[in-house]
Amino acid sequence: MTDIANQDPRLYNSDLAPTPASKKTWGWFEIFNVWANDVQSLFGYTLAASLFLTYGLNGWAVFAAIILAGVFIMWLVNLSGSPSVRHGIPYPVFARASMGVIGANFPAMVRGIVAIFWYGAQTYFASIAVSLLLRSLFGMSGAEVALSLSAADWISLLLVAGFQVWLFWRGIDPIRKFLNFAGPAVYVVMVALMIIIWVKAGGGLLAAAGDIFRGTGSYSGGSIAAFIAIFGTMVAYFAAVVINFGDFSRFVKDESEMKKGNLLGLVGNIIVFSFIALVITSGTVVVFGETLTNPTDMVEKVDNLFLTIVAAFAFFTATVGINMVANFIPPAYDLANLVPSKINFRVGGLITAIAGFILAILWVSVISNLGIFPFVNTLGAILAPVYGIMIVDYYLIKKQQLDIQQLFSTDPGGKYYYNRGWNVRALIAFAIAAIFAIATVWMPQVSQVLGEGSGGYGWIIGAALGGLLHYLMSAKK
Repeated sequence: MTDIANQDPRLYNSDLAPTPASKKTWGWFEIFNVWANDVQSLFGYTLAASLFLTYGLNGWAVFAAIILAGVFIMWLVNLSGSPSVRHGIPYPVFARASMGVIGANFPAMVRGIVAIFWYGAQTYFASIAVSLLLRSLFGMSGAEVALSLSAADWISLLLVAGFQVWLFWRGIDPIRKFLNFAGPAVYVVMVALMIIIWVKAGGGLLAAAGDIFRGTGSYSGGSIAAFIAIFGTMVAYFAAVVINFGDFSRFVKDESEMKKGNLLGLVGNIIVFSFIALVITSGTVVVFGETLTNPTDMVEKVDNLFLTIVAAFAFFTATVGINMVANFIPPAYDLANLVPSKINFRVGGLITAIAGFILAILWVSVISNLGIFPFVNTLGAILAPVYGIMIVDYYLIKKQQLDIQQLFSTDPGGKYYYNRGWNVRALIAFAIAAIFAIATVWMPQVSQVLGEGSGGYGWIIGAALGGLLHYLMSAKK
């Protein structure tokens, strides 16, 4: 383990410490599978299929917008991932350089709260596939038992939650192995499903695909606005992982491996998965007489036990995979950063799992009816200025130079102690930019100006504004 002299227990534990060279075992394949698991969720499939159906664009134009968004996201994560490859530090520790050793707790906890919320949501979504399997295998009733959940739903939630606890409790290396298994395994199942649908649809599939590829639906803003909307939607979908990508890249051997993994894993997975979604969606038009963009709807309509078993495995694996990538590892580190002497990676993960399980069991009866999404989206939006501040601070102000010892020091004369542990200039830049970010969620006028995909554009503008203000106030100071 990298030695940190005079480490302060308020800032240091072994999970936050720089990853030693001996534990930098990840290569491009591990990063590839981080993205594979992020892309392959049930929501990711529905999103990919919907992009071809909603905007009335030619299929090649849709692919171009998707690829452009993938390249843009790749550039963003290369920027945020590089410092962690070089120094072996997770996102909350990297944030200390720009926000202050104490001030970094704020963006870390905002990211953690958002992730915990979606951890609970994805736990519930993963349990749906297991519940469908239990009902098919054992003829269990779908009648409500408590909190709008059936007995099969409750058993499924316990199984999914228990598996996730077991997985993270074993540590980061077993998580890596699971992701390496889940990415290819889900692809095998999705390709098999695509072939089955293709065979059932016969020659009609190509005709249906051609209709979709020529552009279905309509978009009032025209083709250019539709292209921009698709780009913005894709950016918004991946924005959550962009800010804390260092939580993964800290384990990568070198930057070339990270960049190769991002190219093949992000851009490559988006292209391949979007193609699979297009083919399967086209097949549903022929086989079922309607366009289905939710895989679970397809399985229920087929009513085949073998397909239900295979689909349950795929949906469960894919959803647990994205939960590990986007919603478990981030809050585990974020919570550890809050009180390092009391909370390590395991304890942070356990807190995440308990809170997520409570959210999952309340999802149907309470949370989905509360209108809580604007609150969570607000927290997600205000992370954009933090990204801009961190990147501008590292590349333009500190010229890619960090004093790792000082990142773990509360010495009042330390480089990153600033004003009692808080970088006031960075906080002012954040506060001003955050006003805009919050407006994209709560003010319809702003969303109307940005158009569809405004979540993505709001994120980009918020990050750029935060970075610009931080540079103007902090450069050469």
